[in-house]
Amino acid sequence: MADSKHITMKDVAREAGVALGTVSKVINGIPVGQDCQQRVEKAVASLGYRVNRQAQALRSNQNSFVGLILPDLDHPFHAMLADSLCRELARHSRQMLLFLTNGEFHLEQAYLLLAEQQVTGSVICLMNHADLRIPNGVPVVSIDRPLGPGIPCVTSDYYRAGYLAAQKLMENGCMNLAFLQAGDSLPDETDKRRDGFMCACVDAGVPFHSLCLPDGVSSSVLEDSLRAHLRDGRPDCDGLFCTTDALAFQVFHCLNHMGLCVPRDVQIIGCGGMKSPGSQELCCSSIVQPVDEIAQMCADLILHPSSRRFSCYLQLPVHYSAGGTTRDRSVSAAAGQH
Repeated sequence: MADSKHITMKDVAREAGVALGTVSKVINGIPVGQDCQQRVEKAVASLGYRVNRQAQALRSNQNSFVGLILPDLDHPFHAMLADSLCRELARHSRQMLLFLTNGEFHLEQAYLLLAEQQVTGSVICLMNHADLRIPNGVPVVSIDRPLGPGIPCVTSDYYRAGYLAAQKLMENGCMNLAFLQAGDSLPDETDKRRDGFMCACVDAGVPFHSLCLPDGVSSSVLEDSLRAHLRDGRPDCDGLFCTTDALAFQVFHCLNHMGLCVPRDVQIIGCGGMKSPGSQELCCSSIVQPVDEIAQMCADLILHPSSRRFSCYLQLPVHYSAGGTTRDRSVSAAAGQH
């Protein structure tokens, strides 16, 4: 006898000499003719067919699940997005299925196709999208990377994020700025952070330079890169915009290890709005992304098909919030009044 795990309803239909739909009806307790009933039951017994009740239950509740495909949960934005989307879906009596790809293309593609069979729609935040095949069976919403016509992309206003970061550093007295990025090389909406930062510097006539490091750079490599920009023991910039809060936090510790003081010697602004563990306080001054609004928009696009008709690119606003790594004049003035 063949392994019952590999026997399908098609095999049962072939053995019984009936249509696949007839087998499905018998399996699900729907009345059919007595002859067909007996033939199907005999084939089931002969082949050792077993119904996958778990998969059956998942299919019957397909409309209650929405998939979220992420590279990881290590990145603060990914973790915040997963939390916000889970809470938003719960408001609509829906559940979230989480798939983690570790940034590997074959897992991104496999999970996307797997999710097609299990969910009413998928929200995807991918690292590698070249040649990615998007299924037609369920709605898909992409975060930060346009994937083609008809696939909505929800993103933050990254150009404004870069421009606003440079403006805030200059408002706080910085005269030599730097842009620091660590990440993959595939183009996406987040690249606009650098464009906005550069334009703000050019508009104000303030000198700047930029540095791009590999994703997941170690603290030792990062510190070596920062030391290369010291002149007589002093940094060649007094204001630094990092593309993520996690990178800004890492830079903060490297500068401290080098004997420099933040924000006295260098002011730092990150991007994302990451909170300190166990606290509602920001871990650094940051350009805050509207994570809750992104989750709400994604849920709406998945759960309400009519909203996708004219909504293929949705850019949400960002704002600045001080978090202790900048010398904000308004904050200092308020503190001096007490």
